[in-house]
Amino acid sequence: MAERTATVASRVGLHARPAAIFAEAAGEYENLEITIRADGEDAEEGMDAASVLSLMSLGAAHGDKVILAADGDGADEALDHLVSIIETDHDAE
Repeated sequence: MAERTATVASRVGLHARPAAIFAEAAGEYENLEITIRADGEDAEEGMDAASVLSLMSLGAAHGDKVILAADGDGADEALDHLVSIIETDHDAE
């Protein structure tokens, strides 16, 4: 299983618009089950990264670290792409 750590860049955290942008991108990888969890949580705590509700319930604020995980063909590339989304301040655009 591939994992990446990312720091939330959006000033409002993973809420509303940033969560929707991220969830849509994660949902494009239909062949992968991608999870997200707060840094320090066990892997079993991972939630569906393609779910806006899961992302918002995570409560990740600006500067928080999250762990993305995926398994399967293309997991590394998918996670690299998703990290870049989390580490972009979508509220500044």
